[in-house]
Amino acid sequence: MGWSATQYSRFEDERTRPARDLVAAIPRDTARLAVDLGCGPGNSTQVLAARYPDAEILGIDSSADMIRAARERLPQHAFAVDDIGTWRASQPVDVIVANASLQWLPDHAQLYPHLLSQLDAGGCLAVQTPDNLDQPPHRVARALAASERWASTIGHVRHPDRHDAAWYHALLKPLCHRVDVWRTTYFHPLQDHDAVVEWFKGSALGPYLAPLGEAARPEFLAAYREGIAREMPAQDDGSVLLPFPRLFVVAQV
Repeated sequence: MGWSATQYSRFEDERTRPARDLVAAIPRDTARLAVDLGCGPGNSTQVLAARYPDAEILGIDSSADMIRAARERLPQHAFAVDDIGTWRASQPVDVIVANASLQWLPDHAQLYPHLLSQLDAGGCLAVQTPDNLDQPPHRVARALAASERWASTIGHVRHPDRHDAAWYHALLKPLCHRVDVWRTTYFHPLQDHDAVVEWFKGSALGPYLAPLGEAARPEFLAAYREGIAREMPAQDDGSVLLPFPRLFVVAQV
């Protein structure tokens, strides 16, 4: 079960809002070459292209389905299937944006400096990562995976380590002219608990669902929905307010 552009895009407006906030905070008014690293279906690339209409734009993603969707959305820009963890620019880049992608990769102590090294003088690295591992959608998934029913199949699943704002600031400050770090919690009103499940089917649940067979996935998702309903009570109209903390880092060399 790989990345699905259709599933990811079901909540495109909500997923794009952090990208808009991230790109708006980049302290450059012009760019010659801008890269969207982990571009997904192109929603963040569209935001980047609107900020820098005269720039050459390149979108990179490891999912062929995501790149297909991005090319359909923005045929005027270039996209490529590549491993964002090992990607290396062919020429110095003015802006690298990574919106909700680097959290899937390990060893940020090496990764972030590697990305900075791809930048031209005055270039900017702008990163947004979900900061929600302590929130119910992740807690419920971890508890299920560790339960007797699922431990033998997905009990080993782990998300890469994430770090706090101070950690990233300390890492990047010696390497950069300017480092800006902040955390924002978005509150997304979703129709019901089923919508919460659908949201995370397109992202955080992927590593849990991938090892399961087609027959087992509905059982896991039903148990996940029960856990979400317990942990996230619905409002009077049946809707669910989803808190979603995100960490932002904008660094200029």
